[in-house]
Amino acid sequence: MSDQPINMSRSGPPETVLPALAEAIRAELANAIARDATIRRAAVAEIAAKHPTCLQAWAALGRASTPGVEAYMPFRIGYHRGLDQLRGNGWRGSGFVRWHHEGNRGFLECLEGLAVNAKIIGEDAEALRCEQFLIQLDPRGRN
Repeated sequence: MSDQPINMSRSGPPETVLPALAEAIRAELANAIARDATIRRAAVAEIAAKHPTCLQAWAALGRASTPGVEAYMPFRIGYHRGLDQLRGNGWRGSGFVRWHHEGNRGFLECLEGLAVNAKIIGEDAEALRCEQFLIQLDPRGRN
Protein backbone atom coordinates (compact mmCIF):
# COMPACT_ATOMS: atom_id res chain seq x y z
CA MET A 1 0.00 0.00 0.00
CA SER A 2 1.33 3.44 -0.93
CA ASP A 3 1.92 6.08 1.69
CA GLN A 4 1.30 8.83 -0.89
CA PRO A 5 -1.54 11.18 0.03
CA ILE A 6 -4.69 11.12 -2.09
CA ASN A 7 -6.13 14.49 -3.05
CA MET A 8 -9.88 14.11 -2.54
CA SER A 9 -10.70 17.76 -3.25
CA ARG A 10 -10.22 17.46 -7.01
CA SER A 11 -13.22 16.14 -8.87
CA GLY A 12 -11.82 14.55 -11.98
CA PRO A 13 -8.96 15.10 -14.37
CA PRO A 14 -7.04 18.38 -14.36
CA GLU A 15 -8.13 21.18 -16.66
CA THR A 16 -5.82 23.17 -18.93
CA VAL A 17 -6.71 26.68 -20.05
CA LEU A 18 -4.80 28.41 -22.83
CA PRO A 19 -4.38 32.19 -22.64
CA ALA A 20 -7.01 34.30 -24.39
CA LEU A 21 -6.09 35.89 -27.69
CA ALA A 22 -4.49 39.34 -27.44
CA GLU A 23 -6.96 42.09 -28.34
CA ALA A 24 -4.77 43.49 -31.14
CA ILE A 25 -4.52 40.08 -32.83
CA ARG A 26 -8.23 39.50 -32.29
CA ALA A 27 -8.97 42.77 -34.12
CA GLU A 28 -6.60 41.93 -37.00
CA LEU A 29 -8.18 38.52 -37.38
CA ALA A 30 -11.73 39.89 -37.23
CA ASN A 31 -10.87 42.39 -39.98
CA ALA A 32 -9.38 39.63 -42.15
CA ILE A 33 -12.41 37.36 -41.63
CA ALA A 34 -14.75 40.22 -42.53
CA ARG A 35 -13.11 40.70 -45.93
CA ASP A 36 -14.89 39.86 -49.15
CA ALA A 37 -14.97 36.11 -49.77
CA THR A 38 -12.71 36.47 -52.81
CA ILE A 39 -9.80 37.74 -50.66
CA ARG A 40 -10.71 36.40 -47.22
CA ARG A 41 -8.44 33.35 -47.35
CA ALA A 42 -5.42 35.42 -48.38
CA ALA A 43 -6.15 38.00 -45.67
CA VAL A 44 -6.43 35.31 -43.01
CA ALA A 45 -3.29 33.59 -44.31
CA GLU A 46 -1.40 36.86 -43.76
CA ILE A 47 -2.50 36.86 -40.11
CA ALA A 48 -1.40 33.22 -39.67
CA ALA A 49 1.98 34.05 -41.22
CA LYS A 50 2.38 37.15 -39.06
CA HIS A 51 1.25 35.34 -35.88
CA PRO A 52 2.11 31.66 -36.45
CA THR A 53 1.33 30.68 -32.86
CA CYS A 54 -2.21 32.08 -33.12
CA LEU A 55 -4.40 28.98 -33.13
CA GLN A 56 -7.49 31.04 -33.95
CA ALA A 57 -5.79 32.21 -37.16
CA TRP A 58 -5.09 28.63 -38.23
CA ALA A 59 -8.69 27.68 -37.47
CA ALA A 60 -9.97 30.67 -39.46
CA LEU A 61 -7.65 29.78 -42.35
CA GLY A 62 -9.02 26.25 -42.35
CA ARG A 63 -12.59 27.57 -42.41
CA ALA A 64 -11.70 29.96 -45.27
CA SER A 65 -10.19 27.12 -47.31
CA THR A 66 -11.79 24.68 -49.72
CA PRO A 67 -12.90 21.58 -47.79
CA GLY A 68 -10.56 18.63 -48.17
CA VAL A 69 -6.78 18.81 -48.50
CA GLU A 70 -6.66 22.62 -48.64
CA ALA A 71 -8.53 22.95 -45.32
CA TYR A 72 -6.85 19.91 -43.77
CA MET A 73 -3.43 21.58 -43.89
CA PRO A 74 -4.08 24.67 -41.73
CA PHE A 75 -6.21 22.68 -39.30
CA ARG A 76 -3.34 20.20 -38.93
CA ILE A 77 -0.81 22.98 -38.34
CA GLY A 78 -3.08 24.56 -35.73
CA TYR A 79 -3.60 21.21 -34.05
CA HIS A 80 0.14 20.54 -33.69
CA ARG A 81 0.92 24.09 -32.58
CA GLY A 82 -1.93 23.74 -30.10
CA LEU A 83 -0.48 20.55 -28.62
CA ASP A 84 2.77 22.45 -28.05
CA GLN A 85 0.87 25.28 -26.35
CA LEU A 86 -1.13 22.90 -24.19
CA ARG A 87 2.06 21.19 -23.02
CA GLY A 88 3.58 24.60 -22.31
CA ASN A 89 0.57 25.40 -20.14
CA GLY A 90 0.78 22.28 -18.01
CA TRP A 91 -1.18 19.70 -20.00
CA ARG A 92 0.45 16.29 -19.71
CA GLY A 93 -1.50 14.29 -22.24
CA SER A 94 -4.73 13.94 -20.28
CA GLY A 95 -7.30 16.15 -18.67
CA PHE A 96 -9.90 18.60 -19.84
CA VAL A 97 -9.49 21.39 -22.39
CA ARG A 98 -12.94 22.91 -22.38
CA TRP A 99 -14.73 24.93 -25.07
CA HIS A 100 -16.10 27.49 -22.62
CA HIS A 101 -12.60 28.92 -22.10
CA GLU A 102 -12.04 31.37 -24.94
CA GLY A 103 -8.31 30.62 -25.12
CA ASN A 104 -8.98 26.93 -25.80
CA ARG A 105 -11.29 27.48 -28.75
CA GLY A 106 -8.60 27.91 -31.40
CA PHE A 107 -7.09 24.52 -30.57
CA LEU A 108 -10.46 22.79 -30.31
CA GLU A 109 -11.65 24.33 -33.59
CA CYS A 110 -8.47 23.09 -35.29
CA LEU A 111 -9.02 19.60 -33.87
CA GLU A 112 -12.65 19.63 -34.98
CA GLY A 113 -11.71 20.90 -38.46
CA LEU A 114 -9.01 18.27 -38.70
CA ALA A 115 -11.58 15.57 -37.92
CA VAL A 116 -14.01 16.84 -40.55
CA ASN A 117 -11.39 17.25 -43.27
CA ALA A 118 -9.61 13.99 -42.49
CA LYS A 119 -12.94 12.31 -43.17
CA ILE A 120 -13.31 14.21 -46.45
CA ILE A 121 -9.93 13.03 -47.71
CA GLY A 122 -10.54 9.45 -46.64
CA GLU A 123 -8.43 9.40 -43.46
CA ASP A 124 -11.22 7.71 -41.52
CA ALA A 125 -9.00 6.41 -38.70
CA GLU A 126 -7.58 9.90 -38.10
CA ALA A 127 -11.05 11.41 -38.23
CA LEU A 128 -12.26 8.96 -35.58
CA ARG A 129 -9.23 9.60 -33.34
CA CYS A 130 -9.83 13.35 -33.56
CA GLU A 131 -13.54 12.98 -32.79
CA GLN A 132 -12.74 10.80 -29.76
CA PHE A 133 -10.06 13.23 -28.60
CA LEU A 134 -12.56 16.11 -28.74
CA ILE A 135 -14.95 14.15 -26.52
CA GLN A 136 -12.15 13.31 -24.08
CA LEU A 137 -11.06 16.95 -23.87
CA ASP A 138 -14.57 18.23 -23.23
CA PRO A 139 -17.39 15.68 -23.00
CA ARG A 140 -19.94 18.54 -22.99
CA GLY A 141 -18.64 19.92 -26.29
CA ARG A 142 -19.58 23.45 -27.23
CA ASN A 143 -22.30 23.65 -24.58
